[in-house]
Amino acid sequence: MLSTSPTPRKRSTRTRATAIGAVTAAAALLGVTVQATSATAGPAPAATRVDSGSLPQKLSPSQRAELIREADAATSATARTLNLGAQEKLVVRDVAKDRDGTTHTRYERTYAGLPVLGGDLIVATDKAGEVKDVNRASTARLTGVRTAAQVKASAAEKQALRASKAEGSTKLKAAKEPRKVVWLVNSAPRLAYETVVGGLQKDGTPNELHVVTDAVTGKKLGEWQAVHQGTGNTQYSGQVPLTTQQSGSQYTLTDTARGNHQTRNLNRSTSGSGTLFSGPDDVWGNGQPTNLETAGADAHYGAALTWDYYKGVHGRNGIRNDGRGASSRVHYGNNYVNAFWQDSCFCMTYGDGSGNRKPLTSIDVAAHEMTHGVTAATGNMQYRGEPGGLNEATSDIFAAAVEFNAKNPSDVGDYLVGEKIDIRGNGTPLRYMDKPSKDGSSLDYWSSRAGSVDVHYSSGIANHFFYLLSEGSGQKTINGVAYDSPTYDNKPVTGIGIDKAAKIWFRALTTKFNTTTNYAAARTGTLAAAGELYGTSSPEYTAVANAWAAVNVGTRP
Repeated sequence: MLSTSPTPRKRSTRTRATAIGAVTAAAALLGVTVQATSATAGPAPAATRVDSGSLPQKLSPSQRAELIREADAATSATARTLNLGAQEKLVVRDVAKDRDGTTHTRYERTYAGLPVLGGDLIVATDKAGEVKDVNRASTARLTGVRTAAQVKASAAEKQALRASKAEGSTKLKAAKEPRKVVWLVNSAPRLAYETVVGGLQKDGTPNELHVVTDAVTGKKLGEWQAVHQGTGNTQYSGQVPLTTQQSGSQYTLTDTARGNHQTRNLNRSTSGSGTLFSGPDDVWGNGQPTNLETAGADAHYGAALTWDYYKGVHGRNGIRNDGRGASSRVHYGNNYVNAFWQDSCFCMTYGDGSGNRKPLTSIDVAAHEMTHGVTAATGNMQYRGEPGGLNEATSDIFAAAVEFNAKNPSDVGDYLVGEKIDIRGNGTPLRYMDKPSKDGSSLDYWSSRAGSVDVHYSSGIANHFFYLLSEGSGQKTINGVAYDSPTYDNKPVTGIGIDKAAKIWFRALTTKFNTTTNYAAARTGTLAAAGELYGTSSPEYTAVANAWAAVNVGTRP
């Protein structure tokens, strides 16, 4: 059924419904039944109430800007308080505030004017301005670092291009001149070059490979990909309301209620910003992939749900907490089976899947990709090794949280990733949070190899932790999906519910995690978050410890 558009009014905001096609209507006629009543994924035991003072305070863009201005003005004093060296400077990256007045300021660091990679830190101060806690990406001291390079920048650029070519990337070029940095990631500080290589990855995804080269020895110190990828399901949200913008007789997919988020059509291109979807009738798509508006409607809807989840549940006003909406680009490439986030364009991009029949634009995909943006603005766990696995898992975790919170009867909440895209061609999901190894590649438990596998597979450890913390171990059925989650130590875990688990993960992400956070540090950070929210003697705190032990990170209390 199509919505009836009201009489046009200049530059108004409308709530608009997408049209559903014959396939969706036929499913209803055939009596397909789904559960749509559960806002949480399962029952939580009677437990401690959350400490409301530790919840994030909702900040307007102007309030956030004022906190950043105040922190900027105090960077020299803060550096002295932290006993930083004379050549070290702090640069404010973000500020968050709790309801009890605690302020969490996230800083980057420079040394002799050079950016310090792995030098980021978070300083928590009480309402009187006294430092309560400092969380550092590295505890190594920055002293005696040489700033004169012995290796030429051109040599570092060639090394970066070779590294990207070895991974199958094409159309390679350095995005800009290599820049001098101080490398402080899991090592003593050393002078280095950071080179960003553009072009396309092997599967057609844009390439933003960061390669770090020792400026004294020429050795490659590290690399990571800045384009964060993920997958999900497609056009199964049914008939949904969309907030759009009207100007004269035309409507556009511009969400004026959510920072003017725009949804744009790349029309099979792999570059540019695309064309903003527009039309005269305020009805988008027909539920079929052959109608290019359908994918636009799905992406626009998923972005709105994700924005509303972060704002309504966690008090976060947009991806960067500044009230600004990102953009969504659909119809990327031809037969492109993926979706990705790019911080450089502040946008999510979606392919149309195999045969251009299943655009990757459903609720969990949108939430996954937008969460990469939230992570980039907060914990910013480097997209390599264990931090990269935690980065990718964070997107899966909040994709599940958004899906449950949405309560959409056509796409109910679950702990599966990509369950409807059929990317394998056999009807199975892409990833399973209750037992990640069911996909054939992901890790159920931590081991020493966790930092050497693809981040989409090492993410299984945190995904498994989050499922156990939410739902507990063993067999159960939630919203019609059967789960059977094992534990490393063969001991049971009692879940606390997805709402509490998500609050704990969000607080850890925004106030504890940093660029170098690994699984051991994630355990420490989530325990600290649980203690602040529920108390260190609470069932929630114990559940966090038990869930980590159940994936072989730490021991049970």
